[in-house]
Amino acid sequence: MAEHHDVAYTAADGNDYVAHEQTYQGFIKLVKYGSAAVIAVVALMAIFLT
Repeated sequence: MAEHHDVAYTAADGNDYVAHEQTYQGFIKLVKYGSAAVIAVVALMAIFLT
């Protein structure tokens, strides 16, 4: 029968942590500035469309 070992993600080949961190930082910037843009649009709509 096949042996079932735990997968060691920290020792797996091909993990590019630098690229992972860069992608995560880019996602955080997108969420931060995207949320600010949506809030600004809603605020401007509330001011000019009432």
